[in-house]
Amino acid sequence: MEIAGKRALVLGGSRGIGLAIARTLATQGARLALPWFDWPESAAAMVEEFGSMAKDHFALRIDLRQPREVATLMAAIEQRFGGLDILINNIERGGMPILHGGYHREVNREQWQLEMATTLHAKWLVFDQALPLLRKSPAAAVLNISSIAAFIGRCGPAGLLFNDGYAAANRGISSLTETWARLGAPTIRVNELMLGLIDQRHGPGTRGWDLLTPAQRQALLRHTPLGRTGSPEEVAKTVLFLIRDADFMTGATIRMDGGFVLGGEQPPPMPEGML
Repeated sequence: MEIAGKRALVLGGSRGIGLAIARTLATQGARLALPWFDWPESAAAMVEEFGSMAKDHFALRIDLRQPREVATLMAAIEQRFGGLDILINNIERGGMPILHGGYHREVNREQWQLEMATTLHAKWLVFDQALPLLRKSPAAAVLNISSIAAFIGRCGPAGLLFNDGYAAANRGISSLTETWARLGAPTIRVNELMLGLIDQRHGPGTRGWDLLTPAQRQALLRHTPLGRTGSPEEVAKTVLFLIRDADFMTGATIRMDGGFVLGGEQPPPMPEGML
């Protein structure tokens, strides 16, 4: 897919991974719709940055968990762009155990529901209401951003970073990816990028990471074969490949985690055997 001139909806574009993706697509010539809800200072900086690039980009304060507000967003996209070619479905509610603690705490009474409503249901709401716009495009692409929490849940060194509800919500994203790939074919490709420990998202630059002890951080890095966290810019490069270059890929999940799911343990020496 040629990116220049394409119309893209990027969720979470005010911070971290979403901002890196938005910048990459804008550099390639895409026209961006950038909804935001919280983090007003980051949103203001995003509006200023992309507003200075071109008149084609626009931002709108939207609660993506609310069907009526999502409908307002889609109406604005249709009025402004006439359709949609790219959807970056990058919305989640994490809730690191090291930061939030357990669900039994009074402060976390709504945490499980927030993780489900934001990480999973909001993705469905956005895709469901974006689908008529995406079908206007002769070749559209959807990318769901998810987490390796779907595989590993709250266990091992990552048990300090991935809550139960967050892990369960991410497990559901793969089901949506596969269903949507069937629904969108042949003109809408739908793929998933499953992330591990990324800076500003379960890595350095988050409050949860700062709460970990040096030993806990080292345990996470030792469990990662590449021995480091990833960067939002690296994620954006992979997103660009999946949107621009992977024209024969749909319904697929790409894992970008530095090998975390594999674990950092080395294979033992080959035994001599008994035969």
